[in-house]
Amino acid sequence: MSAQPEVISLGCRLNLSEGERIRALLGGEDVVVINSCAVTSEAVRQTRQAIRRARRERPDARLLVTGCAAEVERDALSAMSEVDGLVANAAKLDARAWNVAEPADPAPRQHTRAFIAVQTGCDHACTFCVIPQGRGPSRSLPVAQVLAEIARCPAPEVVLTGVDLTSWGHDLPGAPRLGDLVAAVLRAFPDLPRLRLSSLDGVEIDPLLFDLLACEPRVMPHVHLSLQHGHDLILKRMKRRHSRADVVDLVGRLQALRPDVALGADLIAGFPTESEEHHAANLSLIEQLQLAHLHVFPYSPRPGTPAARMPQVDPVVVRRRAAELRTAGARVRQGWMTSLVGRPLDVLTESDGTGYCPHFARVAVPTGTPRGTLVRVVPSECKEGLLQ
Repeated sequence: MSAQPEVISLGCRLNLSEGERIRALLGGEDVVVINSCAVTSEAVRQTRQAIRRARRERPDARLLVTGCAAEVERDALSAMSEVDGLVANAAKLDARAWNVAEPADPAPRQHTRAFIAVQTGCDHACTFCVIPQGRGPSRSLPVAQVLAEIARCPAPEVVLTGVDLTSWGHDLPGAPRLGDLVAAVLRAFPDLPRLRLSSLDGVEIDPLLFDLLACEPRVMPHVHLSLQHGHDLILKRMKRRHSRADVVDLVGRLQALRPDVALGADLIAGFPTESEEHHAANLSLIEQLQLAHLHVFPYSPRPGTPAARMPQVDPVVVRRRAAELRTAGARVRQGWMTSLVGRPLDVLTESDGTGYCPHFARVAVPTGTPRGTLVRVVPSECKEGLLQ
């Protein structure tokens, strides 16, 4: 049996999208690629762990590392005995960077959803973040290229992804906004049933994008916001561009027009200088906004960032606060999942007997349902986080 390339993508949906394209470039190469993440110290630890595991499982394969950690932690990763080489993050979608023997045939899609990377990099300077170091400045894929990518990867659901997705377009002629891109996709693919967006920065949601999120049935009722915190002082110290009131207003307007919208958010626990009062504000935001899809990140200092030089919170306290945020999120999620019981849901099936409804809840599907199809399910109960 000929060797097959393996791409292990860690972190964000953008990495997942890029990982599939890397796998297609590599064709029949006997190589393992760790497409790494560096958003937290834990993410870097997981990258190292994935490298060691991959070397144990594929001892004879060439092992290469790319992604954000390959930039931010270049010296440390290149010194690992398991690693044969690093590929620059900015070059990882260029076949020449992989030194492949010949052009590869397109690889079959590994997911029922097509993840389309339309933007990478970031021009902002959040004090906790190293991603601009790993990804560079914001760059947008032109509309024509986005449409070509979607046509190349037909799927019942398309997910538009990016490091800072809502900044898409500012570097293109005429400075279009993300709403323009979403509208163009919907026009170009009138038979596309489902379009989903990855994490959005609320202050960058343009009027057209808001209207599409609120009123367009083919845009999924699932909005994940890059919030990071619920207290204005901490948001200021993070160098975020929104206030708590901005977020509450945005969500209120969205819920008024689309009451069934499912909300998610990223929240950081234990940011430097965070007091119990600040933490309480963070905690209360989960219930106030009914955040059903919560990603909690215990703060860990990243060398070279301004936040790493601020007064740090005791790591034990950070872990405790993160656990409290997760507990609150689980309580909101359970109530939200229960509210979907008895409702007809159109579910996009995966290969494990489950799938995702438009609101991104996991739902059990009838045995034998083919992978990658849309099926109507009316769940009768919610058990262990699964509608069935």
